[in-house]
Formats: sequence, C-alpha cells, structure tokens
Amino acid sequence: MLTEREQERYARQILLFGEAGQERLKKAKVFIAGAGGLGCPIALYLAVAGVGEIRLVDRDTVDRTNLNRQVLHWERDLGTPKAESAEAKLREANPDVHIEALEETIDEANVRDLVGDADLIVDAMDNFPTRYLLNREALRSGVPLIHGAIRGFDGQATTLVPGRTACLECLFPEAPPGEVFPVVGTTPGIIGLIQANEAIKYITGAGDLLLDRLLIWDGLSTTLETYAVERRPDCPACGEGMRP
Repeated sequence: MLTEREQERYARQILLFGEAGQERLKKAKVFIAGAGGLGCPIALYLAVAGVGEIRLVDRDTVDRTNLNRQVLHWERDLGTPKAESAEAKLREANPDVHIEALEETIDEANVRDLVGDADLIVDAMDNFPTRYLLNREALRSGVPLIHGAIRGFDGQATTLVPGRTACLECLFPEAPPGEVFPVVGTTPGIIGLIQANEAIKYITGAGDLLLDRLLIWDGLSTTLETYAVERRPDCPACGEGMRP
C-alpha cells in the first residue's frame, strides 16, 4: 500500500496508471546489468519512478573517460567502483526504494544468483558475450529481458519475452567484434530512457511493448524506426528442441 508521501511523490504517475499501477512498481524487482552509459539513466529513472527493488551489477571503477555519458558518476567519484557510486546517487534520488549494488563480473557461474528472483532483466551492457548470458538466463527463468545497445549517435532497443518473442540470439546470431567504440552522451541517454520506459510499461501493464520489434535510433538524422523481427527455428538458444 502506498504511503501518504508516496502518493504525493508519484501523483503525476498515478494520474496515468492509477494507484494500482504505482503499487505494482513498488512491488517490482528489477535487475540491471551495468552501471555505465545505459545503466545510469535506466537506474535513475526507475528509481525515481518508484520501482521497489533495484539490483545493479557492474565490475568497473569510475574513469574520467566515463564522465561524458555516465550521469550517476561525477568527478569526485574517480577510482570508485561504479556500483558504489551509482548506489549513493540512487539512494539520494529516492530513499524509499531498495538499492542493491554489487561489484561483480557477470559470468556463467553467477548469472543465475545475480538475477535471483527479479521480475525483469535489463541489459545495459557494452558487450555481446555478457548479453548472451543474460539472454540464456532470461530463457531459463522465463523472465523478460529489455535489450539496449549504442554506438556513436546510433542505438537500438527491444523487449524480449521468453516463449512469446524472438530472443536476443535470434536477432544477433553472432557477436560483433569487441571494440572501444565512440559515443556521445545523448545516445545512451535516449536508449536508456526507452529501456526504462519499456520496464515501466511492462510492470504497470500500460501501452504496447517493443515485442518482436527492434527499435533503431539514428541521432545524426534524428530518426526513430522499428523493424519487425521473428524467432528463428534454428536458434541455438530458443529454437525447437532448445527451449528450457
């Protein structure tokens, strides 16, 4: 049940999806993989929206090269673990939500424990090997995965629901080469907020999700398009004979 303070804090949201929707946000548990360019705006906006529990995982420390886009990390945080830096800002932004920030490397041995009993997995990573791990865990657990990725002025996002939509490996059967890629800070801001918006819609039941649709953002031309995607019968993760 919402407290009087929560009713006041979330009054504008309650106008959209009612107290029942806000209570669903309060009861929700969201796992965010990464506290970098995407993870920072995702975590910030889910926290201020009133998501009850946020588990944030990142293994890195704050570097000066992060500061053009990773908005929860400031000059004073240089050398601090990103998980610790992000947790401090999120607690200050909304003391009513529970933040658990872990300095961990996501791998095959711990991904199941890290995701735990989350209602939703949000991919805010910068590499496909880890994204594939999150995808497999989403398929195993039946928990939806909200994917986002960026490079330069460009970005993409989609929402993947096990058993209902194509999975990440259907869309991207092979990982692109790893690289230190260019990025302007607005790009992860835009894609991260699209991911946060998808999370809020999923939890509250509002609107239409990006199901079997890949959203593409082109910041140089300021265009936003969506493309239909389909499950691949031969997908090694979710294809026939491979479904958990």
